[in-house]
Amino acid sequence: MLRVISTEKIPIKMWLDEIEPGALQQAKDIANLPFAAHHVALMPDTHQGFGMPIGGVLATRGMVIPNAVGVDIGCGMCALRTSLNQVSKSDLTGIVDRVKKSIPVGFRHHKKPCDPDLLPPLKDKLPVVEREYEKASFQLGTLGGGNHFIEFQRGSDGHIWIMVHSGSRNLGKQVADHHYKKARKNEENLKKLKVPRQLAFFPVDSDEGQLYLNEMQYCVNFAFANRKKMIDVISEITGDYFGDVNFSEFINIAHNYARQEKHFGENLVIHRKGATSAKKDEAGIIPGSQGSNSYITKGKGNPESFQSCSHGAGRVMGRKAARKSLNLKEERRILEEKGILHSVYSQKDLDEASGSYKDISMIMKLQSDLIDIVTELEPMAVVKG
Repeated sequence: MLRVISTEKIPIKMWLDEIEPGALQQAKDIANLPFAAHHVALMPDTHQGFGMPIGGVLATRGMVIPNAVGVDIGCGMCALRTSLNQVSKSDLTGIVDRVKKSIPVGFRHHKKPCDPDLLPPLKDKLPVVEREYEKASFQLGTLGGGNHFIEFQRGSDGHIWIMVHSGSRNLGKQVADHHYKKARKNEENLKKLKVPRQLAFFPVDSDEGQLYLNEMQYCVNFAFANRKKMIDVISEITGDYFGDVNFSEFINIAHNYARQEKHFGENLVIHRKGATSAKKDEAGIIPGSQGSNSYITKGKGNPESFQSCSHGAGRVMGRKAARKSLNLKEERRILEEKGILHSVYSQKDLDEASGSYKDISMIMKLQSDLIDIVTELEPMAVVKG
């Protein structure tokens, strides 16, 4: 931990030295919530979000805040180790081409619905999920856009790894938007408690709070099923190329969710928005930006971060700023000198270039009290949304 801000209702504990003004103000807003508990934790990849900074961890007493989870509910990472020790560039190019044909990216979906058994079962009355259920059946096994990616990596353990970053697709956004609008309707209570509208909340023990938590959890489960389907497809393609390939059990972690946990002797609602659980000895994944290294980690269970760590490198500039200020030729040169099959083709792709993100090696140093590095992963090929 580098800094503690003690000017607000509860302290803000920071694993970064510099923070943009907008993200700092959002951190102060959540620190001043009447039901915020103990302290706010900001991970080293923190940057401004909507309502709450991305990279933030917020504990509350008895309240859940939809915007402290965000719209891509359950977004996270999957990674697995293959038995391969090397892959030629020509084979890798062929595999990537097949992956691009098999896994829709951006706004594209599958043309046929998935096997219903692949979808998480509907156990409770979930009105928004039920409304979107049929559309979601076409979205399972799709990457999405933004910073979502599929990557082939060379591990420091001598093995080739496969990594996927994706979330709950449009299902999560529909659930998040619906419940945020619903929470905002309680204008009188928001004004009375001096809570910003973007941080509209539900009591956990209310019907509205329970419904949000149930629909949110379905989206977390859907996001996991989505990543698993893509991992299975990529593994099958890789196996077709090389025949007898063994795969490890994959690691799965989410970084946008809320759940009830016990910290500092209290049962609290922990909101992680762009932050990852890092309990003692818990396996984790911290990805770099396109062209930089990623990491398989082991949690240290640090109580000061609510047993959390960063979810990635974190943006150093917004998407529009990246497209305007970064040099396309330079960003491509950096990737090509490293021999990476990349996805930076034109000016519009610069929002996901390495230059738009923080230095992942510095991010890892800043949180050395939160996680240990198990395996360092060097990018070989990237498929972007």
